[in-house]
Amino acid sequence: MTTHEYDVVVVGAGTAGCYAAATVANAGLDVAIVERKDEEEAGHIACGDALKGADAFPESIPKAQIQPAFTNTDVDHGRFEIPSHDTVLEIPVPGELAVIDRWEYGRLLIEGAENAGVEFHYDTVVQDVTQADDGTVTGVRGKHKGDVVEFEADVTIDGAGSLSLLQDKADLSGATFDTNVRYSQFCSAYREIVEVDEPVEWDDALVFKPTKRAAGYLWYFPRTSTTINAGLGFQMNEQPMKLVEDLKQDLRARPEFEGATVTDKLGAALPTRRPYDSATAPGFIAAGDAAGHVNPTTGGGIAGAAYAGKYAAEQAVRAIADGDVSEDALWHYNERVMDHFGGRYAGLDVYNVLSTAVDVDDLMGLLAALPGEKLAEALYSGKTSMSPLLMAQTAFKSAGYWREIKTFYQTKRLAEQLMNHYDRYPTRPSALSGWQIHRDDLMDRIYETTGAEAKY
Repeated sequence: MTTHEYDVVVVGAGTAGCYAAATVANAGLDVAIVERKDEEEAGHIACGDALKGADAFPESIPKAQIQPAFTNTDVDHGRFEIPSHDTVLEIPVPGELAVIDRWEYGRLLIEGAENAGVEFHYDTVVQDVTQADDGTVTGVRGKHKGDVVEFEADVTIDGAGSLSLLQDKADLSGATFDTNVRYSQFCSAYREIVEVDEPVEWDDALVFKPTKRAAGYLWYFPRTSTTINAGLGFQMNEQPMKLVEDLKQDLRARPEFEGATVTDKLGAALPTRRPYDSATAPGFIAAGDAAGHVNPTTGGGIAGAAYAGKYAAEQAVRAIADGDVSEDALWHYNERVMDHFGGRYAGLDVYNVLSTAVDVDDLMGLLAALPGEKLAEALYSGKTSMSPLLMAQTAFKSAGYWREIKTFYQTKRLAEQLMNHYDRYPTRPSALSGWQIHRDDLMDRIYETTGAEAKY
C-alpha cells in the first residue's frame, strides 16, 4: 500500500474541489485532489452549461483562467415554453449570464488549480474513509490502477458530487452532519451536445419546456448559435428512458434541429433539495453537490460550488493553523454557506415542494398568468412582490386558477418566513437541534398548505 500525507485532501476535481484545493494551496499548505477519472477525461461532467453569476467567482482561480470556456455571453433571459397554453414566457434573469463549454471549463479549472500548486492523483477510485478512534476523519483510501493507496490529511474535503460515497463510508453519527438524505431529494439529468446547420433564433435565451410528465423539464441552452446543449432533468423515481424519449421526440419536432448532429451524450445526478443543515464533521467538510449546494428550482450549481469550495478551504486552513479540526472549529463554514446562498436555496426548495402537489396543467396555467419579471424573482431570489394593479391584472388573466393562486401566495409567505429563519442559523453545533425544531415546524405548515408529502 502507498501512503501520501497532505494537510488537506480533496476528493473530486469538479468546481467545488478545484476552488477548495486552489484556496488551500494559495495559503501555503500541501493539498491534493483525488480524482477517479483519468487526466484526459477529468472535467468532463454532465451539465446544462448555463452559468448565472458569471461576473463573480472566487479569486483563488482567476476568472481570466476560465474565461476562454465562456462560449456565449450574450444570453440575457429565460424563455419558458408552455405548449398546453400556447404561451411563451420571456423571463428576465438578474445578474450576468453565460453559457460555457463545460469540458473546457473543467480542464481550465484543473489547470488553474495546478498553477496554484495543487497535486492531482488521477485514476484513483476512493473506496473508504479513514477515521481516528474519536471519529475524526483522517483521510481516504482507494485504488489506483489496482493498487491500494491511502491519503492521510488533517482535513478531508468532499467534493465528490451528489450522493457521495464518502458520506456512506464515514461514521458521522457523532457529528451534526446532515444524514437526512434520500434519492427522492435528487434528480437525474441527461444532456446531448447538438450541432445544427443554421443559427437558432433564440441564441440569446435559455429555453425551458415542461416534459409530458410532471416530474421533468427540457432545456435548450445555446453554447453558440449553432451548438446547443439539449437536455432534461427528472426526479429519480421516474423512468429515465421514457423521459429521454420525450427529449428525442421534442428534438425531432423542432424544425431548427432538422439534420442536426449529436456530438456528446452524458448523464449525472444532482440535488433538488435544500442545502445540508450541516456539512461538517471532525476533520471533514462537504461542498458543492456533495452538500446540496444547487439552486433547487433551476439546477444551477457552479457558482455556489465555487464559493462553497472557497469557504471550506478557508475554514480548513484556519482550523489546521489552530491545531483544532473539531466540528466546532469547522462550523463557521456552515454559517458562511447559509448566509451567502443556503437560506435562499432552502426558500426556493419550498416551490419544489409545492410543484409536487399541483396538477401539471394547473401549474402551467398559473405560470402562464404570472408576469415574467415576478416569476424570475421567485425562481432566483425566493421572494417576490406585486403591486395591487399587477395583482388585479394577474387575477384577471388567471381566472379559473384562483385556488392555485391562493395556495401559491400562502406558500410564498411561508417560504419567506423560512428564509428569515435561515438568517438566524446557529453559530455553534450545539444550537442546531433547537434551530431545526422551529424550521421543521415551518416545514409542517408548508406541507399542510401545499398538500404535498413530506420531503425530509
